[in-house]
Order: sequence, then structure tokens, then C-alpha cells
Amino acid sequence: MQFNVRCWKRPQTALAAAMIFLTACAGVSSDTARSACPPVVEYSQAAQARVAEELAALPGGTLIAEWLADYAVLREQARACE
Repeated sequence: MQFNVRCWKRPQTALAAAMIFLTACAGVSSDTARSACPPVVEYSQAAQARVAEELAALPGGTLIAEWLADYAVLREQARACE
């Protein structure tokens, strides 16, 4: 019987230590996630028109067009994050 009781002491100690370390993370507020949102840079209408003209002048299937589409998605996600 004594052998069985001794075996349970180590897991209880490990569990207690794990709980202590995990509760240290609980002190961080979930509101700080909002401050992690990247700022969305606003571009003027003139700058947007110029980029649209330059993009239209590129040959079809260029890689930069795909990258700009990805950038547009990232901008929308950043706006939603705020």
C-alpha cells in the first residue's frame, strides 16, 4: 500500500507546478490582441489611380498583380482586426 501512495505524489507535484506556470499567462488581458492589429495605411485617390494605371500597363499574368491581390486581402483583414 505504501508503494502505491508514493507513486501518486510526483504527478500531483507536477500538476501543481504546471498550474502555477499556466496561471502566470492568465494575467494578460485578451484586449491586448486588438493592439496587435497592424495599422492600415490610407492612400490618396490620386495614388490609387496611378497604381491602377501602372498595373493596367503591365503584361497579363504578371506576378506583381497576384501579390497586389494578396495585399488587398491583408488590408481587409487588418481593417476587420480593428
